[in-house]
Amino acid sequence: MKHTLVALVENQPGVLQRVANLFSRRGFNIESLTVGHTETERTSRMTIVVDGAKTQVEQVIKQLYKLIDVLRVSDVTDDRTVERELALIKVHCPSATNRVEIANLAEIFRGRVVDVAPDAVIVEVTGNDEKIDTLLGMLRPYGIKEMVRTGVISMVRGSQVTARVTDARMLDAAG
Repeated sequence: MKHTLVALVENQPGVLQRVANLFSRRGFNIESLTVGHTETERTSRMTIVVDGAKTQVEQVIKQLYKLIDVLRVSDVTDDRTVERELALIKVHCPSATNRVEIANLAEIFRGRVVDVAPDAVIVEVTGNDEKIDTLLGMLRPYGIKEMVRTGVISMVRGSQVTARVTDARMLDAAG
């Protein structure tokens, strides 16, 4: 079963490596890992998707808290969340007819063509895994030249805050 973890960490060099090493030592394959700044410049937010048993995930969370740079960890797997991923897909497109067909497909999936070359177009799409995978299946017959996906980002719905630091060490670091 896939689990989605959200970790709030100090924005310091080497934090990503330490977190990735922890998962590696536990034998977890990270399916998706996304890191970015938060509303606080001293913190970053990691969204980590792993495949593992619930008890093992709970153990990893305990181990994450032992890393000095980790401020908060939440398992949002069972929460109501909004999850998104971004994909850029370069598609073989030798004719104007193909460009129109590909642009129409992208539009159906609320994507858009963001670059046009004589023999290729780049489609941008955001959504969940299923949506992106379905669009990929529709574009595959044209010939996918290259693709990149960002990995999942996730936020709990409603007013609940998944990862906000009120941790004393973060308040000390800010002041």
